[in-house]
Amino acid sequence: MASPPVGSLDITFYRDDAGASPLDPVVQDTDLPFDVSGKTLILVDDVLFSGRTIRCALDELMDFGRPARVLLAVLVDRGHRELPIQADVVGITVPQRDERVDVHLSEMDGEDAVWVSPPGERKGKTR
Repeated sequence: MASPPVGSLDITFYRDDAGASPLDPVVQDTDLPFDVSGKTLILVDDVLFSGRTIRCALDELMDFGRPARVLLAVLVDRGHRELPIQADVVGITVPQRDERVDVHLSEMDGEDAVWVSPPGERKGKTR
């Protein structure tokens, strides 16, 4: 069985807080090596909190075509949404607003891990 096609989105230019940050954003490439029109897509994100990042990703996806369906999978659901966005698949739920969530990926951090810490406590690199 063939692997499904995989792509990536860079939502930098779709963010609604772009003018609020004095830093120069790091812009990556959006890479969708397939036509999204009429397809069922699975959008994957590390942490779902306010819902704003997913909204940006959906806006960018629509610029590439009209998928038949978009499912959302997240590693961590923080709750406390500002927008009506809900994940279809969730790894873990961390409902406490003041807990710190650090996601480590082997490609960047040498390990695959999700660290949940009390406020003020740090567990290595953060995103």
